[in-house]
Amino acid sequence: MSRVNFDTLLEAGCHFGHLKRKWNPAMAPYIFMERNGIHIIDLNKTVAKVDEAAEALKQIAKSGKKVLFVATKKQAKQVVAEKAASVNMPYVIERWPGGMLTNFPTIRKAVKKMATIDKLTNDGTYSNLSKREILQISRQRAKLEKNLGSIADLTRLPSALFVIDVLKENIAVREANRLGIPVFAIVDTNSDPSNVDFVIPANDDATKSIEVILDACCGAMAEGLEERKAEKVDMEAAGENAPKAAKKKTTKARMDKAEEDAINASKAAAFMGKDEEA
Repeated sequence: MSRVNFDTLLEAGCHFGHLKRKWNPAMAPYIFMERNGIHIIDLNKTVAKVDEAAEALKQIAKSGKKVLFVATKKQAKQVVAEKAASVNMPYVIERWPGGMLTNFPTIRKAVKKMATIDKLTNDGTYSNLSKREILQISRQRAKLEKNLGSIADLTRLPSALFVIDVLKENIAVREANRLGIPVFAIVDTNSDPSNVDFVIPANDDATKSIEVILDACCGAMAEGLEERKAEKVDMEAAGENAPKAAKKKTTKARMDKAEEDAINASKAAAFMGKDEEA
C-alpha cells in the first residue's frame, strides 16, 4: 500500500512545476505534460518515488542513525521544523553554515561553546561580570541557538540529508555529495536531480505540497523508530531470561551434586559397617 496517494498529491498542488523558460531538461523523465507554459509533474512517478524514499528513511531510522533536514526557504521552515522534531531528527532552517558537513568538528566546537555558556550561566560564574559583558554573551548565545540549536544533539555526521529545494540548498547538497552522504530531496522542474540519490519530483514552493510529502516520509521514520524500540525491548527481555535459565541450571547442578554426595556417603557408611562386622 502506498504511503501517499495520487489524489492527495493533486489536492496539495504537488504537480505544478515552473514555467517553460525555467525548467531543467534533466527533469524530463518526471514531466507529464506542458500546459499554458507550465510544466506538469507526473504524480504517478511522485507516488512511486515517495514510497521508495520513505522505505529507505524508515530503515535509516530503525538502525538508530540520524537524518538531517535542510530547508531555509520561508514557506518550508515551519513545517520542516515540526516534522523533523516529531521524529527527533536534527534540522537546519536558518542559513546553512558553510562547511557544516565537510568541517563538522568546527561546528561541534560551536555547539559545545553554547553548552558551556549555559553551564557557566547556571552555576553563577557570569554573575560577577558587568551588564555589558553579560549582554554580549547573551547575544552570542542567542545567535548560536538560532543557527545551531536544532543540531545540538547531532554528535556525528548524519547518515542522510533531506533537502527542500536543491537549488537553494546547493551548498549542503555539494557537501553531502563530497562525503558520500545520501541525499533525499523534493526536486522541482527547475532543478537538477543528478546530485540527488532519492529524487521526489514535486512542487517545492507550496507549503501544502511539502507538508504532504514530509507526512509520508516522517510517518515511515516514526514506524522505523517504533520497530527499533520494540526490538530493543525484546532483546532486553531475552537478556533478562538468560541469567534466570542459567541460575536454574546451576541450582539443578547443585541438587544433582548433593544427591550424588548423599549416595556416596551412604555407600561409605555401608562399607564402614561391613568392616566393623568383619
